[in-house]
Amino acid sequence: MNDSGPRGGYFWCLRHKRVESGDDVCPAQFRLGPYASADDATHALENVEKRNAAWDDEDARWTGEVS
Repeated sequence: MNDSGPRGGYFWCLRHKRVESGDDVCPAQFRLGPYASADDATHALENVEKRNAAWDDEDARWTGEVS
């Protein structure tokens, strides 16, 4: 599961759906992070969904789709 990427912090593995850290991390293409804590990494997908929704709302305001 190793690649030559950073080893600091905690990552959410999209392939294994778990928190990974240290030398036991999947390649960068399969992970989100780094996060400061394992709990932050556990909630990574929730945060992504919230950010995407906020960006979609902003895009709609920018294009005039929402008043």
